[in-house]
Amino acid sequence: MKRLRLWPQSLVGQIIILVALALFVAQAINFALLLRERQRIELTSQTAPGVYRIVDALDNRPDRRGDDADRRGRVRFLAAAPVLQGQPRPDVERRAKAMFDDIGLAVRSIHAVEQSQALPPRRWDNFRRRAAGGRPGNMRMARLAMAVEYEPGKWALTQARIGDRPPRFGGWLVGQTLILYGIVLLPLLWVGRRLARPLKQLTGSAEQFARTGSADPVEERGPGDVRQLTMAFNAMRSRIFAMLNEKDRMLGAIGHDLRTPLASLRVRAESVEDEGERARMSETIEEMNRMLEDILSLARAGRSSEARQKVDLSALADAVVEDFLELGSPVDLADSDRAVANVRPQQIRRALRNLIENAIVYGERAHVSVERGEDVIRMIVADDGPGISEDRMEEMMEPFTRLEGSRNRETGGAGLGLALVRAIMAEHGGALKLANRAQGGLEASLVLPA
Repeated sequence: MKRLRLWPQSLVGQIIILVALALFVAQAINFALLLRERQRIELTSQTAPGVYRIVDALDNRPDRRGDDADRRGRVRFLAAAPVLQGQPRPDVERRAKAMFDDIGLAVRSIHAVEQSQALPPRRWDNFRRRAAGGRPGNMRMARLAMAVEYEPGKWALTQARIGDRPPRFGGWLVGQTLILYGIVLLPLLWVGRRLARPLKQLTGSAEQFARTGSADPVEERGPGDVRQLTMAFNAMRSRIFAMLNEKDRMLGAIGHDLRTPLASLRVRAESVEDEGERARMSETIEEMNRMLEDILSLARAGRSSEARQKVDLSALADAVVEDFLELGSPVDLADSDRAVANVRPQQIRRALRNLIENAIVYGERAHVSVERGEDVIRMIVADDGPGISEDRMEEMMEPFTRLEGSRNRETGGAGLGLALVRAIMAEHGGALKLANRAQGGLEASLVLPA
């Protein structure tokens, strides 16, 4: 089961996620500041009516001892501190003190409490008509009672109604956030896709070159930096192709020039009277031809001119095994189901032949089978030999590396077989896997995409 990746892998996805996170943090900070400001405004709106009533009453109160209320009846003047019942509001007390100081009125003490009062039945009827889905027992009115000691032993008491509903700006803030996301992220997504499209094409061309040795030129478009990168890639591609073509021409010339003296040596070997010496010379010349062919094939790996076609690999393996059986080689093939893949058949045939030859030389016998998985096809060649130590598995797939350290040609080739097989698998997008068998021997697998 694949591990879930929350962080996107693409450049555009990472940019969008980072911008979205930055917008979220900015909106969270904005929300906190708005909430704080809203709470301050709400506190001021609750405190201001009582403060202004007391200030107005003190400014217009006649200097008479018998007055216990202002002329409007909204402020009562008391000769002792009143006992206020309700929930204390220290925040209102601090805000009222600051407002009195701003006005220039020095007060000695402030007491503020919040009181809840049920609405009278007749007033409740009016409110019930306005409240959607309201229930009779839930409608109450909140009041703020404030007592201010403006002189020693002299108090002013007032009450004012306050709102008891929480601030309703959460929905507005969510809507604002969504609009902001749309305004910022949609253009960013368009710009990101415009930036990513040539990069994706550039990546595809580079992967195609790594897989097949050829790549189509990339269209030069997008922002200036991306266009410059594309131009540099196209220039590098052209230069590499020129070098590879020059290498192929050079290899062709070397192959031609070397085959000519080898053919001359073969003719001269035929004139040797000693039959044993003549046979040894012919074997040496034939071995040099095979080595030359392997070297040229390895050097041209990735630039094969053979076209791909759909091939039943089980049938191909059967044909290769049949060729070995006709020569009397100890090879057997397990029954396999049909396994069709899009490959270069001559290359796969050569890779399979190399593995079978190695199994016969080093493991005495080759056991061939073809297995089809969900997304891969495995062509397996197992032997009954001693296997390979784990620390030398990778080394054995390097050019000119042999399991048997001597240079005796009777015990093996030039050490190019596995290197050539690995190059063929890389050209097909597959892999060469080596593993020791539990019952002894080595198992070499050609792993191809189905």
